Amino acid sequence: MTRKQNDLSVLEERLGYRFRKIALLEEALTHNSAVVGRSRKSDYQRLEFLGDRVLALAIAEMLFQTFPNDSEGDLARKHAALVRNEAWVEIAILLGVGNHLFLGLSEENSEGRHKQTILGDACEAIFGAIYLDSDYATVFAIIDHMWRPMMMKAPAKGARDAKTILQEWAQARGMPAPVYREVDRSGPAHKPQFRIVLELPGMIPVEGVGPSKRDAERAAASVMLAREGLEAGND
Repeated sequence: MTRKQNDLSVLEERLGYRFRKIALLEEALTHNSAVVGRSRKSDYQRLEFLGDRVLALAIAEMLFQTFPNDSEGDLARKHAALVRNEAWVEIAILLGVGNHLFLGLSEENSEGRHKQTILGDACEAIFGAIYLDSDYATVFAIIDHMWRPMMMKAPAKGARDAKTILQEWAQARGMPAPVYREVDRSGPAHKPQFRIVLELPGMIPVEGVGPSKRDAERAAASVMLAREGLEAGND
């Protein structure tokens, strides 16, 4: 897809923000496969780095203001849930980011517009671009609007993580502990993405992706719990 064919105004409407420098948004949507051999073109990796930090600060501020009685541990637990890659992907899908990506032929042919890692990274870059194009107050307002519904569903005090819930469920049925295997690691050194396969005897394996092995394992456990219709406290 060329820049001429890509109507970014649709994405701007969904964001509720008009860019003064549209080149920033274009950069945020450009995967490195689209810039190979083009030294004057930039991909989204630097903006992704910035957007990740902007979100982390904004979510911390939102939680601090919204939950005045939470302990540091409770706030940290909720924060982790809201800045994980799955949250970015959820927002990217809501915005329709995949429809506006600039991809090289290899990624275009391998369904790159639907890959969670690319969607999450590009979404981070978009918010980094908004910050550069405006200011912190502006990007904070957009993040508050888009993340607040998720924030109100963040883990409650003392909530167990998905790995713990799944392991207890398996043990209660005489099953061995879940096995987590790293099958892939990608992304730049400052922002790695791990892909983990989770296996339990007699069950179809599932995968999880995250910025650390632990996060990817938790993501995989969450997928299996959701697939099996399990929640904390269910037998």
